[in-house]
Amino acid sequence: MPKVKTSRAAAKRFKKTGTGQLKRMKAYKSHILTKKSPKRKRNLRKATLADSTNVKNMKKILPYL
Repeated sequence: MPKVKTSRAAAKRFKKTGTGQLKRMKAYKSHILTKKSPKRKRNLRKATLADSTNVKNMKKILPYL
């Protein structure tokens, strides 16, 4: 049986938690930061979990994560 290739783009963006969930960083933190409030920018720093509706497809493209 051949090995399954990992999507390198996804592998750089997601990590697995101890319970097997997928952790991701939030979007909208890269540019145009002057109009965003400090509170909003502070909350964008924190990691969050990937939505459960996407997890099945994510596990397919990240077979060894």
